[in-house]
Amino acid sequence: MKTLASIIVLTIMFSAVATAKDSKKKSRFEELELFNKVLYLIENQYYRKVDTNKLIEGALKGMMDTLDPHSAFLNKEFFKKMQNDTDGEFGGLGIEVTQKDGVVYVVTPIDDTPAYEAGIKSKDKIVEINHESILGMTLDEATDRMKGETGTKIHLGIVREGVKGIKSFTLTRKKIQVKPVKSELVMDNYAWVRLTQFQRKSADYIIQALKKLKKKAKKKGGVKGIVLDLRSNPGGLLDQAVDISSIFLKDGVVVSTESRDPNNKEIRYVKKTGYKDLSTPIIVLVNGSSASASEIVSGALQDHKRALIMGSQTFGKGSVQTVAKIDSENGVKLTIAQYMTPSNKKIQAIGIIPDIKMDSVEANWLAEHKKESGFIREKDLRNHLTATIETKDEKARRLKEKKEARKKRIAKMKNKKEKKEDLFKKYNPKEDYQVLQAINYLKSFSIYKNVKTIK
Repeated sequence: MKTLASIIVLTIMFSAVATAKDSKKKSRFEELELFNKVLYLIENQYYRKVDTNKLIEGALKGMMDTLDPHSAFLNKEFFKKMQNDTDGEFGGLGIEVTQKDGVVYVVTPIDDTPAYEAGIKSKDKIVEINHESILGMTLDEATDRMKGETGTKIHLGIVREGVKGIKSFTLTRKKIQVKPVKSELVMDNYAWVRLTQFQRKSADYIIQALKKLKKKAKKKGGVKGIVLDLRSNPGGLLDQAVDISSIFLKDGVVVSTESRDPNNKEIRYVKKTGYKDLSTPIIVLVNGSSASASEIVSGALQDHKRALIMGSQTFGKGSVQTVAKIDSENGVKLTIAQYMTPSNKKIQAIGIIPDIKMDSVEANWLAEHKKESGFIREKDLRNHLTATIETKDEKARRLKEKKEARKKRIAKMKNKKEKKEDLFKKYNPKEDYQVLQAINYLKSFSIYKNVKTIK
């Protein structure tokens, strides 16, 4: 009897589950029927004839817009254009954009591109394309309008914080050859390596730059520190983030993913082969426009305690997208997971928090507001006693230094009078406040390493 009663109870339970599933199915069918009724109403009563395919495509786009800014329906045109995004060569303006509350924001202009040369900056709001408002457009629609044939002109209307009205920019689209790595030796012993985008062979370019700078610094005592500059780097290929992290790490996890299914976890490990630099002190520079792959590298080096991260909190783009082919012409870009740093910290909407917080400072502003020491020193006194008897060469050097100091004072006064900012001045890492501060930290590291503590 107990067995029969158990069977009856189980049968009732399974029936209840089946009924619940049927009601869910019914609910979905009812919703689809609602969509069908609205579609039928538009087709038959809208005052103009409509394209049914466009209506359905619009409904699909609307459905994807309810998810997150990175998920999207890709029609034939968009699906085709996704093929050349990470090859390092493409047509357009060289601008990375995102969308918030229906407004298209500039994440960063890529170096040496029409957008960069025109003076477009991070945080600019794009409100017009070719004198037409884009407010309310989807991100894909806006970026599609910015693309076009090489050599054609485009007008952008920009709203910038602190500037009244709409700033107008006319740019010429061109085939963009992104140069992913720039490098220079600063103060004889410090390697500044800037990566602008994670594209194919970016890790190889960084290795080449490091080898070149180490060879150059060999006669001057070698490279004593590396400044890896990822500021305003919008990201790119995950494989390159792993390869670049692997240059500086011996082993361990670089990044992992957290998906809807806890069992479906992907882990990317440090590559143990290839070029390695496991001992040179590193500081990674980041800012609010450092995103995606930049955050993966920063997070990996920070968690493994291989580098200090300096700058401001990063963008926080830590989601994983996949492109699924729906049919022969259409596809869907869908967010399927989140990136996690080696210590399982989430990047999405949080970003990487620097070890040393330091906002950027305009070089011209710093030079203008820098306070020089007004202290009178022993050497400034008339007929002061020198440490040793001054030779002719020493006297000539002293007079030359005095003359150069006077020239600097005159030039500074002239700059204050003019108060003009050269927007097209070529970037020089030796004049970059954050780069110089990073080098100061690297210098202090080598000093403290040689300090003996008293027990």
